[in-house]
Amino acid sequence: MTSQGVRWTADQVLALAPDTASRKAGSRLGAAGPWTEAGSSGDGTLWGLCKGSGRTPYRTAVDLADASGPAYKCSCPSRKFPCKHALGLLLLWAGEDGAVPRGEAPEWVREWIAGRRRRAESARTAAGPSGAPAGSADPEAARRRAERRAERITAGATELEQRLADLLRGGLASAEQAGYGLWEETAARMIDAQAPGLAARVRELGALPGTVPGWPVRLLEECALLHLLDQGWLHRERLPEGLAATVRARVGLPASAEGPPVRDSWLVLAQYDTADTRLTTRRIWLYGTESRRTALLLSYGAGGRAPELALPVGLALDAELSAYPGAGQRRAALGERFSAPAPTAARPAGTTTSGALARYGRALRDDPWLDAVPVTLDRVIPAPDGDSWQLADADEDAALSLTPAARSRPGLWRLVALSGGAPVTVFGECGHQGFTPLAAWPEGRGEVVPLC
Repeated sequence: MTSQGVRWTADQVLALAPDTASRKAGSRLGAAGPWTEAGSSGDGTLWGLCKGSGRTPYRTAVDLADASGPAYKCSCPSRKFPCKHALGLLLLWAGEDGAVPRGEAPEWVREWIAGRRRRAESARTAAGPSGAPAGSADPEAARRRAERRAERITAGATELEQRLADLLRGGLASAEQAGYGLWEETAARMIDAQAPGLAARVRELGALPGTVPGWPVRLLEECALLHLLDQGWLHRERLPEGLAATVRARVGLPASAEGPPVRDSWLVLAQYDTADTRLTTRRIWLYGTESRRTALLLSYGAGGRAPELALPVGLALDAELSAYPGAGQRRAALGERFSAPAPTAARPAGTTTSGALARYGRALRDDPWLDAVPVTLDRVIPAPDGDSWQLADADEDAALSLTPAARSRPGLWRLVALSGGAPVTVFGECGHQGFTPLAAWPEGRGEVVPLC
């Protein structure tokens, strides 16, 4: 919602949900039944009282007009943001016209909004004119810490090289016999060496033996990529700076967004989460409607909690992004936001399926460990391919197979229904395993339809 009162769609609201359970529960609260005293103001604030299991209804409010992004307040005990009540209130507002009438916000909502504005102003004052937090660490101490960490990573990479040599000397069949324990031990050693990127690749390698058809080929490929990363680290001083930065990032060294801020109207193309037992990672793809750059925002949630950053798919935000170092890297940091998200008619330019593969091939020159690149396919038709699915190019005799992950997602059937056998425009990730659709537009470029 903007100050002009533009409503979001239900898909844009549900894209903010921290998980599937919240999405389902919020959808059930998107009707007028459980709500009383619901209202909205012209400046992008929503509020309402939602009936719960207790005697006192939950007080729920949403602030969509703040340039720092959507904010939520609810008196329920949930630790999720947004909670199901905030999602339900947003769905109620996005649905039938008049379900959330205009009015003056009650005192508890005005106090919350005023408090948020005061805290935001205090944070800006504390940051100073440069936007950096007050105070700085001792640069000499930071240099010594970086040197000690580099020494530990070098020792870990050297040990890993020996493990890979032992595996190849004994034959790939020995990997299945040894089991996962050996690789988990090796990954733990990489964590001790403060190289989490190496540890993650070791765990992926250790999970391959005996699990998928043709696993020896995949195992050999992963060994080669891991060896290449080891050698890149051990000889990083010989690499061009862009590639050296990519190696440092792949190994797991933290980096800051050092690129100059680029202000643009950034269209939110897709948002999705991946999770393991320790961390939830949220990926948000943005497209600069003027710069025509595609950028990736990453945010994290620990201990099963959803990441805090959530942006509405299909809307654009006037903001600054700063790129992270590394050759061919798409990752960026979200800087100052100048207005609330708003609709835009701009869409990324599409390419053919063969053009998408060529783009991925070029990207591998800068980052050999890259799994996929963001691509918009123009005029493709989802079609079955035996037991699989593919996106067939409507204008040339070519197609892209969908990844196994894409074939198991509900978004595939939404894409099939959207197409109905006609060409559609699809944004997604194209890599060595195939194509993963993340968003689509029907012929004629209507509103974006999230697929994840």
